[in-house]
Amino acid sequence: MKILLNNIPESFTEDKFTITELLKVKNFTFKMLIVKINGKLVKKTEYDTVKVNDGDDVMVLHLISGG
Repeated sequence: MKILLNNIPESFTEDKFTITELLKVKNFTFKMLIVKINGKLVKKTEYDTVKVNDGDDVMVLHLISGG
């Protein structure tokens, strides 16, 4: 499977996987994340069920606060 992850082409041996699996494979461990697939926001409660498919454009954004 080939996807665009944060504007970088990525290839995986899996045909598809969930957002939770993608975050684990790519070692995204930051607690405050925003995930969009093809421009559509995915709720955190759906990370275990929403599938990432071949050709998807995935954005994983870290929320950072400070002053």
